[in-house]
Amino acid sequence: MLRWPLPALLAWAACWSLFIVMARVAAPLPLALALAAALGFVLALPAATRWRRIFVAAGFPLSLAASGFGAAVPAWAWLLALGALALIYPLNTWRDAPMFPTPAGALQGLAHLVPLPPETRVLDAGCGLGDGLRELHREYPQAQLSGVEWSWPLRLACAWRCRFARITRGDLWASDWSQQDLVYLFQRPESMPRALDKARRELRPGAWLASLEFEAPGLRATAVLRRAGAKPVWLYRAPL
Repeated sequence: MLRWPLPALLAWAACWSLFIVMARVAAPLPLALALAAALGFVLALPAATRWRRIFVAAGFPLSLAASGFGAAVPAWAWLLALGALALIYPLNTWRDAPMFPTPAGALQGLAHLVPLPPETRVLDAGCGLGDGLRELHREYPQAQLSGVEWSWPLRLACAWRCRFARITRGDLWASDWSQQDLVYLFQRPESMPRALDKARRELRPGAWLASLEFEAPGLRATAVLRRAGAKPVWLYRAPL
């Protein structure tokens, strides 16, 4: 855990290092720009707030534009970097939460509060790179784990990292929750009413909804997983 703004400085240094290395090996300039910008986006994901993520991700492109290198980059190359960002984080998912990785150990103890039998079905709705699925796998090693993710690059990366789970590309809001015993979410406060409405309509009696950090508005939690220094996990059992 590094004090801010050291994470931003290290991320910007990493982006510039990659860009300079690519330039020295005579890689095409647009490719070097796209890869360095994509690295900045990935390194921005763990930042604690939205504005910090923006600062980390925008640091390299802005500093490049302000430097002498910026003049040498053709205008269409900036569109290439924007296209790489759009592939990783498609426009139709911007109304949902950005890709918030589930912190390591965030779900520790979940199986004690919500004991589930072997071969139970557990879904990570919006699984991103699979950090939540890894935590769920530690808690429920014999469960039938699945994840749904709209971004196809993230879906491919998640499938590679989480070979113990079934990963599909799709809209988490269109996915079927009716056959799941537990649905895990790490969304944002603005999307929780929509998640609650979907859970009320689709979760079968006895199934669980688990939400990391953000509680469902107007609904008392069945249980809350709390650990010192960790985000709370709000647990709701159907019927809600």
